[in-house]
Amino acid sequence: MHKAIIIDDERLARNELKKLLSDFPEVEVIGEAANAAEGIEKIESLMPDLIFLDIQMPGKTGFDMLMELEKAPHVIFTTAYDEFALKAFEVNALDYLMKPVEPKRLADALHKMQLAEEKELAAAMAGSHRGMLSENDQVFVKDGERCWFVKLSEVRLFESVGNYAKVYFGPNKPLILKSLNALEDRLDDKIFFRANRKHIVNM
Repeated sequence: MHKAIIIDDERLARNELKKLLSDFPEVEVIGEAANAAEGIEKIESLMPDLIFLDIQMPGKTGFDMLMELEKAPHVIFTTAYDEFALKAFEVNALDYLMKPVEPKRLADALHKMQLAEEKELAAAMAGSHRGMLSENDQVFVKDGERCWFVKLSEVRLFESVGNYAKVYFGPNKPLILKSLNALEDRLDDKIFFRANRKHIVNM
């Protein structure tokens, strides 16, 4: 069972999506929000494993909201604007659904969710410490106009830069607003090793 939250400023769009999701018994809508601030509150209190997220909302955008999350659930974007598709996939969204959402496209997106969860389940460790980040957890990283959801398993190195840290993954090395000590407290020491004062490496 996937626990989902719908975040969209249009009540009609939220209701329509809930109606479509009623045909998918594997998804339980546990909450909804009309803006980014409400969305963050609901995510932190209800801890869904999936969010359906609009992009253009009053105040902060869906991308802005994701940047504020320390640990991101899976994301399926729902929007009326196709110009954000490339950016959506740069943050490793499961899918990007155009409004009005078509039932078949929704089914395809939920199938991607199932495949992603199966991979994570295979790697999950029973009894892992509460609050620790596993190698399959995703962190949100932003560098100027570019942003990504990065699985910790894809991170090669964290490098200290003052009170911040550089994250090395693929060809990228953006800066995040966390110190190396703060990262060390959250990372599994069976996977990440504090090599010296300036570096934490993925073993």
